[in-house]
Amino acid sequence: MKRRNPTRVIVVFTMLAVFVVGLFFYISNRSKVISEGRAQTMTAVQEILARNLDTNYPPTPKEVLKFYSEITRCFYGEEYTEEELERLASFSRKLFDDELVANQTDEQYLSALKMDIESWKKDKKVISSYSVSSSTDVQEYSYGGYEWAQLYCTYSIRMGTNVAPIQEHFIMRKDSKGHWKILGWELVTPEDDNG
Repeated sequence: MKRRNPTRVIVVFTMLAVFVVGLFFYISNRSKVISEGRAQTMTAVQEILARNLDTNYPPTPKEVLKFYSEITRCFYGEEYTEEELERLASFSRKLFDDELVANQTDEQYLSALKMDIESWKKDKKVISSYSVSSSTDVQEYSYGGYEWAQLYCTYSIRMGTNVAPIQEHFIMRKDSKGHWKILGWELVTPEDDNG
């Protein structure tokens, strides 16, 4: 029987161990790079649609308005498929109070939304940014057995190279699940600011 050289055996096992460890690090880093690449390629629309409102509903009036404003910004400034538009519309309606939702069917809302989006595209208007009231400027109060909140959002509307701010006043009401829902909003005119 031939005797094995102990040095040769040690070298072979060391090389095998280095190969296994190197392969492990390669595979683990490769999957991390791939997952990071996927996260970076998600569009703003896809990020919104990836959110589960049943388990991750915005907790405050300000966060509800920020999420609604992100959806609105997507409506008027992002590329999306017909299916994505329908899902975005559904997401925005999930932020609405039942009383507001009852004013239109899903089909009526989607039809009016499409006409509005088409008008904005024709005029080459987009929402370039928005700013929601600071938390200290949110007015919360109780009335008629409900909790209410009032706050403002200023949208920067770009039309060509011109940018104009518009401000909207939002009213929200807390539902039976403790979620803040948008009951309505109105455009704030300069006269409103002056009293």
